[in-house]
Amino acid sequence: MAERKKEKGLTYKGRPLVRSGRTLYYGSMEDPFIIMMQILETRKMGDLELADRVSVQLLNTDPDVRPRDKIVKKSEKKGLYEAMDIASIWLERALNP
Repeated sequence: MAERKKEKGLTYKGRPLVRSGRTLYYGSMEDPFIIMMQILETRKMGDLELADRVSVQLLNTDPDVRPRDKIVKKSEKKGLYEAMDIASIWLERALNP
């Protein structure tokens, strides 16, 4: 039998980055915290559609935490670059106190 190679998905600064529609998840669900980014507004630039307004949330992944208490921090950023920048800072600080 041939061994199946493990596919490596998209990563940012060594952590997984997964997209589902207009929502991006940054980090691993095995860690105590993960980032969720939702694209709230987009704008057209030529043929491209760019994220214009992005909601960023630091979430607790503990299944025993009430849904209301899962959101540790939240912010809204202009553009995906600013959102990814704050997301990487928050996640790094939360995972390495």
